Amino acid sequence: MDSTKLVPLSNCSPGQKFKIVQLELIGTMRYRLLDLGFVPGAVISVQQKSPLGDPTAFRVNNTMIALREEESSKIFGEVIEND
Repeated sequence: MDSTKLVPLSNCSPGQKFKIVQLELIGTMRYRLLDLGFVPGAVISVQQKSPLGDPTAFRVNNTMIALREEESSKIFGEVIEND
């Protein structure tokens, strides 16, 4: 896949589905997210943004996870579906 087409997960809106291509996180946060299912190839469903816009709730493997923009901006992939 051409990396110029990759978008950060933080750019997605509620109702969109996102396929992870790469994570640019390091250290403990990277391992935590990998353990939760944020792995390359996983499909993430964007559920809702908080009233102030940060954090955002995502569904991965039937589990709801809230991530701050600081974290979700380092997860790259492609939007595969819109509601």
